[in-house]
Amino acid sequence: MAISPPTEWETIAAAKRAALMKSIPPEWLIPTDILPSQKQLDVTSFPETSGWFTPQELQITSSTSEEILERIRNKTWSAKAVTSAFCKRAAAAHQLTNCLSETMFPEALAAAEALDESLARTGTVVGPLHGLPISIKDNFNVVGKDSTVGFVSWCNKPLQQNSVLVDLLKSLGAVLYVKTNVPTAMMMAETVNHTFGRTLNPLRLTLTPGGSSGGESALIAFHGSPLGVGTDIGGSLRIPASNTGIFTLRPSLGRFPTAGCTSGLAGQESVNSIVGPMGPTLSDLNLFAKAVVDTQPWLKDPKALPIPWRDVKLPKKLKFGVIWNDRQVTPTPPVQRALKATVEKLRQAGHEIVDWDTSSHSTALEILGRFFVADGAKSCRKALEPVKEPFFADMKAYEEASEMGCYDLWQLHLERTKLCQEYVDRWAEAGIDGLIGPTTPFSSVEHGKYKHVGYTAIWNILDYSAVSFPSGFTVDADKDRVAEDFSPLSDVDKEVNGEYNPSAVDGMPIGLQIVGRRLEEEKTLAMTGAILDALKA
Repeated sequence: MAISPPTEWETIAAAKRAALMKSIPPEWLIPTDILPSQKQLDVTSFPETSGWFTPQELQITSSTSEEILERIRNKTWSAKAVTSAFCKRAAAAHQLTNCLSETMFPEALAAAEALDESLARTGTVVGPLHGLPISIKDNFNVVGKDSTVGFVSWCNKPLQQNSVLVDLLKSLGAVLYVKTNVPTAMMMAETVNHTFGRTLNPLRLTLTPGGSSGGESALIAFHGSPLGVGTDIGGSLRIPASNTGIFTLRPSLGRFPTAGCTSGLAGQESVNSIVGPMGPTLSDLNLFAKAVVDTQPWLKDPKALPIPWRDVKLPKKLKFGVIWNDRQVTPTPPVQRALKATVEKLRQAGHEIVDWDTSSHSTALEILGRFFVADGAKSCRKALEPVKEPFFADMKAYEEASEMGCYDLWQLHLERTKLCQEYVDRWAEAGIDGLIGPTTPFSSVEHGKYKHVGYTAIWNILDYSAVSFPSGFTVDADKDRVAEDFSPLSDVDKEVNGEYNPSAVDGMPIGLQIVGRRLEEEKTLAMTGAILDALKA
């Protein structure tokens, strides 16, 4: 059988991938004789076991953001040494998980060297993030770099202006060194596209790191970044964080700047995409939030709100509502076990627990889905058609969508506002501080099997603040089996729990989610700390 010649989009994508690999210096290409074997599914130990990293590189890349900043400040480490270590580890992460979309290694090393010279000359740091390498999701625009968001036709179109957040992070002393992979249009819960391909979970290569900020989560889980920035429109921060055992904050619109970012659905503002930090520790989220808000981003971004970062002191006794399920999909057994254990720990710590009614959550998910395809997928087609790039199978809803009329869209806005009002009233009546529940139905899931974003999407419709955090529990294949008398809540539930394979996810971290009201980011982060304290007790 004759082999068909590559199509235009395949040729462009192959060249883009080759250019990305070529941007990695030869000294940061993993020697073939020390590459992990194909049987090694957890590659997070590779830097420590390969002998390829120096002791200082390992010490740097295993340190927290706060430790790195302190050691640069007291001149134990130079910003250049720190940047070089993370560039090398990010390069390794990409070769093992396919997590990057752009590298900025020469620019990052030059910026770090300039920061070292400034510190030596003045004796003071330029800002609270002085010398800290920060990775950013592909859709953050950087002058001279592409923001393809997975579309092949957007390759080789370098941007002429930075995103507002990019400029703010640089002004704070951060060193930007890589951009990370996303799914096509950033509209799938797994990170895969025709330009760069599929990103793998470094904790288990057969599993997804989630999406759409899955390049970030994979990189951070590999310790190739001490702090990353992603975006979220239906769970795109929280799903990847949960799948890889890291922390993230989904803020309400306006707390962090979004201006100047590339969007796969530009102009879709019925539900807004927001920016949030991702990191290995809770302190990483607080560090980013205070540093960015203290720059007064509302002076640069018309959607940013003039709300300073606030100190919050929680009462000793909090009242939590618990989401056991969303009446659409039952959490898989390990998530149920982690949630029950966490709730019991909160009770033991003296906090009040009440069950939470989720009967309106299916409506929220339906509204969100209709918002996403309201343009009849014109935005996606406009990006796909120039090179005849096909739709992904997981974007079938977009491929089959019909354009919604203005009147129908307005009616859908009314439904959303009604739902928001009902939630405000219920929350006030219940007198709760926050809601705790699953981030996703899974710990993680095998490639191509991610289904159901209902546990995250509801908070995008309501624009509530939410933190996904690792519970400290992991999957136990012996304990975490679906009950023989399991009765699914829906057809999707039947698929999710029918496809659940405990041996495939054995040992994987289990994420949970704490939700606060709109614009209560400080309190939501503080409640996360209270939950972690209870879990440690």
